[in-house]
Amino acid sequence: MTDIVVNGKTLSVEAEPDTPLLWVLRDYLGLTGTKFGCGAGMCGACTIHVNGEATFACQTPLEAAAGASITTIEGLSEAGDHPMQKAWIEEQVPQCGYCQSGQIMRAAALLSENPTPSRDEIVEYMSPNLCRCGTYPRIVRAIERAAKEI
Repeated sequence: MTDIVVNGKTLSVEAEPDTPLLWVLRDYLGLTGTKFGCGAGMCGACTIHVNGEATFACQTPLEAAAGASITTIEGLSEAGDHPMQKAWIEEQVPQCGYCQSGQIMRAAALLSENPTPSRDEIVEYMSPNLCRCGTYPRIVRAIERAAKEI
């Protein structure tokens, strides 16, 4: 058993220590907002926060998360009203939507580290997360909008 803190709740998980956190969240805990994209840390669809830092859940073993504070898209805001989530809707960012939870989680981590990023800083910080639909201009606008509201 491994104790982890997910979205403010301490949970005990019975899984192998090397199980990727992505599968612990999705299969063991039923938190399916974190998406599987590539499994190799190359797309960002599985981005969550570990101790406030944007982290690829597919590359993080359960044992590395023991004692850490984990936040998933479900825990970003209970009511879905985090400034980043609201800006995402206002800027009509999603197309297919698959990458969106990872994009939002990375963007929220950016604004917690740097509340007033420049456009270039946004583009650079967001570069590990891929959007096959190419909504990058809308993503940047949503982050700029949220930065004004935080």
